[in-house]
Formats: sequence, structure tokens, C-alpha cells
Amino acid sequence: METAFQGSLFDEPGQAGRIGPRPLADGLRRIDLGSGAWIDLHPGWIRSADDLHAALLRDVPWAAEEQRWMYDRLVDVPRLAARYAEGEPLPHPVIAKLKADLDAHYAPEFGAGFASAGLALYRDGNDSVAWHGDYFGRTTFADTMVALVVLGPPRPFLLRPRAGHAPPGPTRTHRLAHGDLIVLGGSIQRTWQHAVPKTTRAAGPRISIQFRTGVD
Repeated sequence: METAFQGSLFDEPGQAGRIGPRPLADGLRRIDLGSGAWIDLHPGWIRSADDLHAALLRDVPWAAEEQRWMYDRLVDVPRLAARYAEGEPLPHPVIAKLKADLDAHYAPEFGAGFASAGLALYRDGNDSVAWHGDYFGRTTFADTMVALVVLGPPRPFLLRPRAGHAPPGPTRTHRLAHGDLIVLGGSIQRTWQHAVPKTTRAAGPRISIQFRTGVD
């Protein structure tokens, strides 16, 4: 599968080919959403993200997800995926490095590191994910975290307060770009919903790397 988008132009001189994360402390910003929910953002966290994007497109055993119930009928999930349970080898050493850095940064706050990992492939602008809160977050009163790393063309990542669980407010749009990190934390899976809508502007395949805690 070939990429069809303009890659990163922002790697530091002398860093070309050095795939991996920049220090998390440099550029990480927290946004308080209220009701105990928050997000952390780190634009351009991954250096040489083009190389990682190409390797994952080539080497990950992408497969269609199981059909899901939506509006009283079974529908196909409009994206491909790969899942890695806790302790299972990850598909690229850089993903293991991302997890290690995230664990080191967030474990003191959360009390534990991330457990499972998953990858989602949005093949073009027709692939999407509807409004939802991650399942484990909707069925527990414990706070959770999900870290997402984006590779590929920018797509809008939408957040909206969940009716009856957070004060009403406008939908937030974060245009996540190549190499960006977003961490969804606190009560957010219970009190907010998120989505990646279809778009006519995507120029090529987009990958989302997702790390989840062991809360279930």
C-alpha cells in the first residue's frame, strides 16, 4: 500500500531517519474539559514519522473488524484494524518505545501504565468512526486513559459533551496531523464522546496507534 500525502517537513537537521518520539515533556499541553475530563496534546511527537507510517502500512496484518450493531442493525466497520493484547509483541520496535515513554510519563499520575495496543487504518476519507466513548470507560466509574498517535494526512478529531454527563457545550475540533499525540484522560470516556468523521480532504491512508489502560 502506497502513501499519497505530503510527509513531515519539520524534523530537526540531522534527525532524518531517526524514527521515534521526542521527549514528552517538550511540548505536551493539557486541556481541562471539566467534569473530571481532560486531554493532553503533543503536536509532532514522532520524528521521522514518514518511515514509521510506511513500515506499518507494509508490515501490519490489517484486517476488517467484526460487524457492530448501530441503529438496530449490523454494519461493517469502515476501517481496518490490528489488535495486540497485554504482553503480546508489538508490530514495530518504535511502537514499543512509544508505549515505554507513555508508561514512564503517565504511570505516576494514573498508578499504572498502558496495557493493550491497537492500530486502526483509515484507507481514505470514506473510512471513519462514529460518535462513541470507549466501552470500558462507559461501564466503570474509574478514570481511564487512551493515548492516540496519528500517522498520515490530517483528519478532524471531534469531541462533544455527553448529554446528561457533562455540561452542554460546543463540539471541539482538533485537526490531528502526522506524528501528533492526543491522550484522553480522567472521566472523558464517560462524560464525552469522540469521532473521526468522513472527509473529502484526506489525501491518503491514515493510521491511528491506540494505547489503552487495563481498566475494564
